[in-house]
Amino acid sequence: MASSKDYLDFVLEQLSGLSDITWRAMMGEYIIYYRGKIVGGIYDDRFLVKNIPAASKLMPEAQLELPYEGAKEMLMVDDIENKEFLTQLLEAMYEALPAAKKK
Repeated sequence: MASSKDYLDFVLEQLSGLSDITWRAMMGEYIIYYRGKIVGGIYDDRFLVKNIPAASKLMPEAQLELPYEGAKEMLMVDDIENKEFLTQLLEAMYEALPAAKKK
């Protein structure tokens, strides 16, 4: 099942407190970037982020979900209504993520 553009728009609105949020459509889903680094994506109308210590520390009860068959498990963001939390989450993740690969 592909994700809806409406859900993408909702997530982007929730992330509007952050500058430099971008996205890219990929096979019916959406990859979310923060300041050029991939933080997660929208898969089947679920906002999932990379399973890294910075994210799991802020979401210790988060469920691990598969974004698609054969992928690595990601953390499901349940507190999608809380803009302040989402800002804190992505900022914490940004520092821990590797630099974007040069093309």
